[in-house]
Amino acid sequence: MSGFLFIPIIEQEVEADDKQERHVESEIIQSHHPEAHWKRREQELVAWTAKVKQRKHPKKTKLLEQFHVDAELYTALSILRRKLIPTEYSCAGVSLLDEPEDHSLYAYITLLATERTEQFVQLTMKRMRHRLLVTFEPERNRYDLSSFYIGHNRSFCLLLQHCADSFEAEQREAINEQSEEHVQQ
Repeated sequence: MSGFLFIPIIEQEVEADDKQERHVESEIIQSHHPEAHWKRREQELVAWTAKVKQRKHPKKTKLLEQFHVDAELYTALSILRRKLIPTEYSCAGVSLLDEPEDHSLYAYITLLATERTEQFVQLTMKRMRHRLLVTFEPERNRYDLSSFYIGHNRSFCLLLQHCADSFEAEQREAINEQSEEHVQQ
């Protein structure tokens, strides 16, 4: 994974066999963003924290299998589950229309790493480019895909759904091509 930024995200002390050990969980940023984008992201965060947040309406959720998920991510998560891409966490992120205390600042989805997941991550990085922040946590073997900017959470959800639709179509096309090749033999 050379060429990717490696960032420690959590440092905690862990007691093991009467010794104090330091355990650092880390993530590797896999998407590329110019310095100007990182500065804009930081400014957006500062502005958000200083802003007065008023409740407009509660978070909208739908039941996906036995879990309540944000309505804006329901279709994308449904497709990913159907394509056997294991998801762990998700949030549609804040909007001026949402309950500010009941959302993450950034829309995100956490995917357990598999070969199929990696194919989806690559497709999503190609399609969403600068709108997407992708990190990989080697110790937990999972990807976090999130909106790069706070103000892009709704479009992140729509674009993620589009990527899931495209991934499903590509998978279906590959299966059809394999079937045609098998019939021709």
